[in-house]
Amino acid sequence: MMKNKEMNQRPGKNNKSPLNLALNYLTHRSRSVYEIQEYLINKGFNEDIVRDTVEILLEKQYVNDIIFTRNFVENRMNNKPKSKYALAYELNKKGIESSIIEDVLKGYDDHELALKALGKKIQLWTHLDGEKFKKKILNFLQYRGFNYDISISLINRLNQSEQRNLK
Repeated sequence: MMKNKEMNQRPGKNNKSPLNLALNYLTHRSRSVYEIQEYLINKGFNEDIVRDTVEILLEKQYVNDIIFTRNFVENRMNNKPKSKYALAYELNKKGIESSIIEDVLKGYDDHELALKALGKKIQLWTHLDGEKFKKKILNFLQYRGFNYDISISLINRLNQSEQRNLK
């Protein structure tokens, strides 16, 4: 492990230390370990310095992939619900281990996520005829990563509740 004095020295532009750059990068939003590593490598630091910097961040608990994953999923659920498959894909791109992804996503159900994703959209489309309404739902849910079976199941569920409301 490098000494703090060595960690704070960087040849090149602005003489910013990798630790300061990483901390600044973390001020905007939480990041995965992989995102921090990629950021520092793109800033021109060698792998040893990046590894040492990440170790410090982990030790001080400024980065934690499990907490990052939980927060990321919770944020998506509240703001832009997607399927478990789509969430897993996004998290995988952020360098999160499959075991962490599976553990965090195991408590979620795609049917409920699809219903939540539709939320206010259903009200916007109620004036459409049956086929256009169905197509809107299918396209929207497909864009959010839900498979055809879940989409059709949800449409049938919505049709049943609509028929009950008409009686």
